[in-house]
Amino acid sequence: MSLPHALLTALLERPAAGLELARRFDRSIGFFWHATHQQIYRELGRLERAGWIAAQPAAGGRGRKKTYRVLPAGEEELRRWTAERQDPRPLRDELMLRLRAEALVGPTTLKDDIRRRLELHREKLAVYRQLEERDFPPEKRRSREARLRHLVLQAGIMHETYWVEWSEQALALLSELEEAEQ
Repeated sequence: MSLPHALLTALLERPAAGLELARRFDRSIGFFWHATHQQIYRELGRLERAGWIAAQPAAGGRGRKKTYRVLPAGEEELRRWTAERQDPRPLRDELMLRLRAEALVGPTTLKDDIRRRLELHREKLAVYRQLEERDFPPEKRRSREARLRHLVLQAGIMHETYWVEWSEQALALLSELEEAEQ
């Protein structure tokens, strides 16, 4: 996924001013594709120069506030990009390398970091479940858009569930190995 396509998607969902878009991004697409507000503003300029979005002065806005909307060329680019084939990316996680190193030089304090990460995954999983409960009760899951957006959220829930379970398993194994070495 690329930031331009993430922004086009967000603007197709609802035109917005830059700050509103950045805040919405943080609460939705940002869970799956992180970008700083500075990156978002810089990319909005590029999208406008490419003719994919247009900015108009915001209604009742003061100063330089603009509302961005997707132009037909931007929608066509998003359609083209969505249809591309992409291979899955291989797992590239530094924690896996650190665990392999732990096998050779350990025990180390890696267990502390796994505990910390476990709590972060639990927190994010709780956020995702709250979003699901709030935004996708069964009566709201009927439309095509809602069903696909819910599917994206379910991927996040499954991802966090996996990492919670894996972290718990890793901590149990590391504890078992420490006890056996004493």
